[in-house]
Amino acid sequence: MFTNNLGYPRIGSNRELKKACENYWAGNTTQQELLHTAQQLRLQNLNLQKEAGIDLIPSNDFSLYDQVLDLSLTLGAIPKRYNALGTDSLTDLYFAMARGYQQNGLDVTAMEMTKWFDTNYHYIVPEFYKDQEFTFFSKKITNEFLEAKANGIITKPVIIGPVSYLLLGKEKEAGFERIDLINKLLPVYLEIITELVANGAQWIQFDEPFLALDLTDKDKAAFTHVYNEIKNAFPNLKVLLATYFEGLRDNTQLAVSLPVCALHLDLVRCPEQLDDVLAIVPEGLSLSLGVVDGRNIWKNDFTASLKIIDRVARKIGKSRIIISPSCSLLHSPCDLGLETNEATLSAEIKQWMAFARQKINEVVVLKQLANSDNITNAANSLKENITANAARKTSALIHNTAVKNRVAAITEDDAKRNSPYSIRKNIQALALQLPLYPTTTIGSFPQTAEVRSWRAQLKKGSITQSHYEELVKKETEETIRFQESIGMDVLVHGEFERNDMVEYFGEQLQGFAFTKNGWVQSYGSRCVKPPVIYGNVSRPKGMTVQWSAYAQSLTNKIVKGMLTGPVTILQWSFVRNDQPRSTTCTEIALAIRDEVSDLETAGIRVIQIDEPAIREGLPLRKNQWREYLDWAVKAFRISASSVSDATQIHTHMCYSEFNDIIQDIANMDADVITIECSRSQMELLDAFADFKYPNQIGPGVYDIHSPRVPSKNEMVALMDKAALVIPQEQLWVNPDCGLKTRHWPETKEALTQMVAAAKDLRAKQLAIS
Repeated sequence: MFTNNLGYPRIGSNRELKKACENYWAGNTTQQELLHTAQQLRLQNLNLQKEAGIDLIPSNDFSLYDQVLDLSLTLGAIPKRYNALGTDSLTDLYFAMARGYQQNGLDVTAMEMTKWFDTNYHYIVPEFYKDQEFTFFSKKITNEFLEAKANGIITKPVIIGPVSYLLLGKEKEAGFERIDLINKLLPVYLEIITELVANGAQWIQFDEPFLALDLTDKDKAAFTHVYNEIKNAFPNLKVLLATYFEGLRDNTQLAVSLPVCALHLDLVRCPEQLDDVLAIVPEGLSLSLGVVDGRNIWKNDFTASLKIIDRVARKIGKSRIIISPSCSLLHSPCDLGLETNEATLSAEIKQWMAFARQKINEVVVLKQLANSDNITNAANSLKENITANAARKTSALIHNTAVKNRVAAITEDDAKRNSPYSIRKNIQALALQLPLYPTTTIGSFPQTAEVRSWRAQLKKGSITQSHYEELVKKETEETIRFQESIGMDVLVHGEFERNDMVEYFGEQLQGFAFTKNGWVQSYGSRCVKPPVIYGNVSRPKGMTVQWSAYAQSLTNKIVKGMLTGPVTILQWSFVRNDQPRSTTCTEIALAIRDEVSDLETAGIRVIQIDEPAIREGLPLRKNQWREYLDWAVKAFRISASSVSDATQIHTHMCYSEFNDIIQDIANMDADVITIECSRSQMELLDAFADFKYPNQIGPGVYDIHSPRVPSKNEMVALMDKAALVIPQEQLWVNPDCGLKTRHWPETKEALTQMVAAAKDLRAKQLAIS
């Protein structure tokens, strides 16, 4: 048997990559220093896996920003608007594609960004044109293979497969389908493989996650064509074809017929696919068994995994088995060994968990157990594993009868507002007295190093709770005054007391645990530390009322209460795997419902319940969507439906395609929805226009994931485009997303321009009327 890893976290155990990138962007360090840090992280990851006993160690799984963007640069798929930047520094060109560029007289927008399948990781979307050409432009893949080789490790380069790469992209003009570019793309892949093989590569992993999705006949033909061509050109190359996040299902015959050496199966997300594969697996095809969960933090059940391995061994023999995580460990925190503070994470809960480093060891131990190698060490590991999993099942920490009873007692009326939107909108118009094109933000304002230091000082005990609250109150008041000064219509308090939009709530809910170093990459240098949902969820007391009520007391303008929705809290946490996700989501919805009621009682007239992850949670196969959407939409409605008709409920979603779930978005029945629209140049509004979406909508007019500041005229032009497809009385003006990660100077300038744009829009309408 072999052991295999599909990819390792790139951020570093202490987020070294994040800090290195941000220091470089700020001009505090040189490019050489950045690249040195990156190299040190790569070598640490390689040596860790080698020392643990992984046979097939990946390279090219490291990225300064995003692996899809890496491949676009490698393939020369660089949009023409970046030509003005030149190619003197590929690193700076790369970051410009990811983040935009606004200096030295140049103003270039960033490439679009969206979610990586059903994860909270964001990738940079390739842009394709009818005359698209590909070249072997960046040698990153080869360079990182040679770097590992120079350090004594022959790696297995990991490359997004050509079919999946095209399907991950977007046609930027009409008249062609991106899959039709396959014959232009394939020769460049063959060049890359040629160079890798010439330098000693024996295995190459091609990630083709789209094999686990719904495919057209043309997509399927492309898979057959590509891998036959690779086999013909490199008959001795060992290709590992990796699928993950779903099962092969109706693509099983296609996948097992491809001329590759090994096929990877995600047996955590779809264990039932193994039956179909074993029924038709051909002679000579090895199977990579993804039995260690790459996307969650729970310890593997060795007994269950060994049963799977033994079953496959009896069918195809041990020599054709590769033991692996279910997917890249990119989605796991780095090292549970760093969690040494029992006040943060109790020993009882910690014993149930495994991070990336521990998952690597789990893969190796499973091989030892299956092969009867190193039997004393393996036997001890098995005993510890059985004990920990048994303790989790019987722990009193997990079960709360009152929560279970409340979930069981939910009625249909609990998921309905008092009146339909057609009635509510008139009541709210009278109550709120907002102008045409009302302005607001999505919620958070910049969290400076100083603000973050207050939280750190409070945790260390170097400042008191009352001192901390005074500091936050001062920052909140300054933010309220700024919004008043520029003429914002619906204000927010800025969220300076919050560490993260999910973690902040989880810390105040029962059934959640937390880590100190459980960071995972969300996009670029942005890392999040998901809470761990280990038991039944409930709200012991109010979570946000104090700060929202304080902010409202400072102004006569409307201040919006800010909450994270139940689906997003679920999606952006590490969720217990011992009950249905729908049940856990409903428990969270009831907790948020209680908070909404308390905010309304405190005089908050506009309440936003963010659900940026609702589309992210969609199953990857469309025939499974209905079940998910039914419980996800119901959970949102439960959270939002306790208030009177006069209270306006907002929700926010970002980086999502809405066309195929627009009816379900409407079924959420939020009075106002705000969405990302600037990077897509208002394209996402087409779904709402075609549907004739009846409620109000705020299409984002500037990209907060880029440091560039758009002009007033640019934002007016975007809203003019929006008004062509959505009645202007339904439109709000707002940024794409929260402003937490931005800096104050750019934020103040951008929001000032945004409010001025709204005033221009009103003036134009007044002149017309």
